[in-house]
Amino acid sequence: MSIATKFENLCKNILISQNDADKISSRYKAITKRLNKDFWNTESEESHSLYVGSYGRDTDIHVSDVDMIFQLPYSVYETYNNYLGNGQSSLLQAVRTSLQKTYSTTHIKGDGQIIGINWDDGICFEIVPCFINKDDSYTFPDSNNGGSWKTTNPKPEIKAIREKNVECNYNLKSLCRMIRAWKDNCSVPLGGLLIDTFAYNFLSNWQYKDKSFLYYDWMVRDFFEYLKNQNEDQEYWLAPGSNQRVNRKGKFNYKAKLAYNTILEAMKAEEYKYEYTANQKWKEVFGLKF
Repeated sequence: MSIATKFENLCKNILISQNDADKISSRYKAITKRLNKDFWNTESEESHSLYVGSYGRDTDIHVSDVDMIFQLPYSVYETYNNYLGNGQSSLLQAVRTSLQKTYSTTHIKGDGQIIGINWDDGICFEIVPCFINKDDSYTFPDSNNGGSWKTTNPKPEIKAIREKNVECNYNLKSLCRMIRAWKDNCSVPLGGLLIDTFAYNFLSNWQYKDKSFLYYDWMVRDFFEYLKNQNEDQEYWLAPGSNQRVNRKGKFNYKAKLAYNTILEAMKAEEYKYEYTANQKWKEVFGLKF
């Protein structure tokens, strides 16, 4: 089997299944409809909602956590901002109460900034109620430490990843997903946005960024060389599009170096037609879906 076919198959194997994507879409619409009915007096299944996080950037390989934001009317912000004590907590409770009309209370949680809905099939939605700002960013409530308002700006990140993906012959999202497969397989402390940030920055300067699957062994080799050489003392990087700080969650350089060395061994085995050895080496990096 050619290296191009191997990597094409890997990229297919780690995609979220159509069945799971359909379930996510159905639940997203039901959540949107419920909140629209209570806060906007409409039953739209699409208005005021946006997928964010890895799922919104279309770089995820899991259905376990789906992040979405729901935009509330500004009048709601004025109401809860005028509370004498932790209006943010009261706002989250109001959104939670709305969702309880549709979903069992046993499946709804809150953790200070989000309302989570957990389904028995393992899918969890994390819903952030928010208010849109003039610059198209969002203000959202944080009920921790007495309550405060925070800002997030996901739209430019989604746009930057989408545009760079097209520029790179659709290789960016594939790379983001493959690095997630490595992260899961090797227990690497890397968050999704930081993975996407590294992949974006790497491909922006990689000379073969617009090539086919035939170059994917070179792509992952060179990416892990790039990753292992990141400054170990650096605490954050700037996300594409939004330039928001993305903090490191832990040390990843050593595991990136191990992956780089294993890929060199896999490529050497491919060169000498040691098919079984090569495949085992690729699996050490990307897991059993390779």
